[in-house]
Amino acid sequence: MPEADRPDAALAPENSGAFLRAVGLRFDSVSPTEVRGHVDVTAEHHTPWGITHGGLYTTVIESAASVGASLAVRSRGQFAVGVGNQTDFLRSHVAGRLDVVATPLQQGRSLQLWLVEIADEAGRPIARGQVRLFNRDLPGH
Repeated sequence: MPEADRPDAALAPENSGAFLRAVGLRFDSVSPTEVRGHVDVTAEHHTPWGITHGGLYTTVIESAASVGASLAVRSRGQFAVGVGNQTDFLRSHVAGRLDVVATPLQQGRSLQLWLVEIADEAGRPIARGQVRLFNRDLPGH
């Protein structure tokens, strides 16, 4: 099996792409039915008012859902692309680790819906979102 096709290869930070490396999202485990990860929030993630920028939450939610949904359809020669992201910001956060858990609510032939929850180290919900994804053929398939 080629390196890039192994599920554990998706966990390596160097395979995340420059954007996600800059965000700091790290995947701890990935499967077609659950993605777990974390991000360590610092002042670099802040708005001018000193709290975590909502774009961080939206990015993390979209990314975790996309990884799990794409893994779910990879055997069919497909990947999943987000077509809708509805994120709720529940509590402000300044610094420290945030844990991310993504699970599918629905996995169909052409569309998937994933729920992603972000919590602080005390387990308090910080943000949550739902991502609708479209399953499309990988280039060359």
